[in-house]
Amino acid sequence: MHAPPLPPDESRRIETLRALNILDTAPEERFDRLTRLAKRLFNVPIALVSLVDTDRQWFKSCMGLAATETTRDVSFCGHTILDDDTLVVADAALDPRFADNPLVTGPPGTRFYAGCPLRAANGSKLGTLCVIDTAPRSFGADDLALLRDLAHMAEQELAAVQLASMDELTLLSNRRGFERLAQQALNMCRRMGKPAAMLYVDLDLFKQINDRFGHAEGDRALADFARLLRETFREVDVIGRLGGDEFAVLVTNADEHTLAEPLARLSAAVHAHNSDAARGYALRYSVGAAQFDPERHPGVTELMAAADARMYAQKQLGRKD
Repeated sequence: MHAPPLPPDESRRIETLRALNILDTAPEERFDRLTRLAKRLFNVPIALVSLVDTDRQWFKSCMGLAATETTRDVSFCGHTILDDDTLVVADAALDPRFADNPLVTGPPGTRFYAGCPLRAANGSKLGTLCVIDTAPRSFGADDLALLRDLAHMAEQELAAVQLASMDELTLLSNRRGFERLAQQALNMCRRMGKPAAMLYVDLDLFKQINDRFGHAEGDRALADFARLLRETFREVDVIGRLGGDEFAVLVTNADEHTLAEPLARLSAAVHAHNSDAARGYALRYSVGAAQFDPERHPGVTELMAAADARMYAQKQLGRKD
């Protein structure tokens, strides 16, 4: 068996895939519709939308297969993303790359595979739309064209997922995306017995920036503050713009003591940003923190509400950065 090598753009590819915030999410009809269609059109027992993660391939949609993922080293799709063209394996038992692959010699008994790469807007190949049969078969030019058409539809759905969960101005998760990711992170913390905390952040006097300097400058202020949040917190923390001038950060594996460090870093970063007097205004914010308590916070909504209440209390006291 030949394990697939890494593509030259692997770091950017993984970063692009993770930015979609789609891994380990629930099944969606928009993708299941495509795999049902592929399964029927090609008369195959298995059709997948497979996304190739760091060490696994995970199935966003899976028709005809009980598994939700496999290791990357045995994946056919890991080979597919190495090229721009559709990978067709007419008989895996006769292909030296796959003849002794456990997906061929054991369940599901793959003999035929055809996979078309799924590209992101930046050209990174994130995974495939693929069809699988347990018997060898041929795949003609019309079949290739049809699979490419279906893959293009899957690419459009992936782009739509990103747009639906991302705030275009700040490139942070929007409220919908943040709540989904934060809930996943909370579930993980609950299972592992790890602490977590929610920060609710509101820009102070933001309306004055819009009124005095215009909405374009207000947009710049929001984008600048979002950048400072990204630079301050870790990649594993979940950051979102909830709307208007409100932001939230879910800090995982953090308690009230360890929160002091990132909050101090944020204060220092904002202070350094404000030292540029040419801008004509300073970024100021209020922040409230709430420690995750599984008994008092059944989900992310309750934890956000607790942090919001503490932020509002701070704002009322006038303690601003």
